Amino acid sequence: GAYTGEVSAEQLLDLGVKWVLLGHSERRELFGENDDLLATKLKYCLDKGMNVVFAIGEKKEERESGQTMEVCIRQLSAVKSLLDPRRVVIAYEPVWAIGTGLVATPEQAQQAHADIRAWIKDNVSARAAKGMRIQYGGSAHGKNAPDL
Repeated sequence: GAYTGEVSAEQLLDLGVKWVLLGHSERRELFGENDDLLATKLKYCLDKGMNVVFAIGEKKEERESGQTMEVCIRQLSAVKSLLDPRRVVIAYEPVWAIGTGLVATPEQAQQAHADIRAWIKDNVSARAAKGMRIQYGGSAHGKNAPDL
C-alpha cells in the first residue's frame, strides 16, 4: 500500500527481509515517486543485496486512450539496465484495477504481460525477457484468480 516505502533497506535487512516492493501506484501518486527516483531506489536495494518486486501499470484513462504500453515503457525505461531476472520481478498492476471493483480480464493481463516481455527482449535482452517473472498485481478474488 501507500506506506510500503516507510522502512529503510537497512532496517529490513536487519530483520532478514530479502524482498521489497517498489513502484506501487499509491507511492507514485501520493508521494510523487517518479521514474527517476524509483530507478535510484531499485539500484540502492539491489546494491544492498535485496530482491525487488517492481510495480508498473496504467491509470483507467490511460488504458481507455490506448496508452497502456506507453506508460509501462516509460516506467521500465528508467530501470532497464537493472532488470536482472534473478533479482527483479515485474508486477503489472493496472491502477484502474486496484480497489476499484474493476478487474482486468485474463486476456488484458496476458496481453500486457506479453507486450512487457517483448519490450524487455527488444530493449534489455532475450535472456532477461525469457527469465523475467511478470505477475498480475491488480485486484483479484477467489472467482477470477485461477484465470489471472
